[in-house]
Amino acid sequence: MSDDASPEPQAPRTAMRQRSYPPLPATQTGLAGRCPRCGEGKLFDGFLSIRERCPVCGLDFRFIDSGDGPAVFVILIVGFLVVGLALVMEVLWQPPIWVHLIVLGPLTLGLSLGMIRPLKGVMIAQQYQTKAAEGQLEE
Repeated sequence: MSDDASPEPQAPRTAMRQRSYPPLPATQTGLAGRCPRCGEGKLFDGFLSIRERCPVCGLDFRFIDSGDGPAVFVILIVGFLVVGLALVMEVLWQPPIWVHLIVLGPLTLGLSLGMIRPLKGVMIAQQYQTKAAEGQLEE
């Protein structure tokens, strides 16, 4: 009887993986750090490390290659905000350099760390939605 009981728990799991999932917005799943297919499983295993597969729907995350994209966007966005604030501070108050360092240093670090994970999630969700893959040459 133990042999007959083992296939039953596996059948729903394979049926669950084969079910169709409606397309989810990349921004919604990416910003939340959720699986781009089901929107329920966690995408991240650590701060920036990606799980091997979704614990809910079983999507294999080996297709993920966000590269330096999230870091570039963080640099551009945070750089724009921090440099703009530095210019405003300098024009309005002309504070000494140590005030710039005390105000803008933690702001830069906080914004960078706060934005990198959601932006990486959005880029991964976009990759899934557009079925992005490495370029291949046809013969």
